[in-house]
Amino acid sequence: MATDLPKLHIRDATPADAALIAEFNRRLAWETESKRLDAEVLARGVQLALEKPDCCRYFLAESGGQVVGQTMLTYEWSDWRAGRFWWIQSVYVVAEQRGRGVFRALFEHVRGLARSTPDVCGLRLYVEHQNAAAQTTYRRLGMSPSGHLLYEFDWSGAATTSTAAE
Repeated sequence: MATDLPKLHIRDATPADAALIAEFNRRLAWETESKRLDAEVLARGVQLALEKPDCCRYFLAESGGQVVGQTMLTYEWSDWRAGRFWWIQSVYVVAEQRGRGVFRALFEHVRGLARSTPDVCGLRLYVEHQNAAAQTTYRRLGMSPSGHLLYEFDWSGAATTSTAAE
């Protein structure tokens, strides 16, 4: 990681950020999973998320007045721990800023909030098996694989996988 980290400001997203968040999510899906997201569903999903802080919360990293990264938190109750896990999702850093500490700043912000919130018992995230760069980043931040595999049913039809160039 470069030592000339940008001056970063982390803030909560607002409804005015919806279009940018949707665009970052569109890029994220394509870059990491070769999935094309339905633009209308994505825009509606981001808008609804911004209106429901009990559902999730977006954070944005700004440098020089420009948004250069994002992450979203969702919540999972653990009866085994009598606490809530915060799931880190929708992580995106603009290409020109990768490797410069943007995600680290977002992560440290979230970790600090989590540690100061009494019912939070940990942080979790999922990562694509082939995304070695992200896995290396998460290990450097002190995270480790949980030993779980993720299974799903997705009947939304909101994403399609493509092998064609964008």
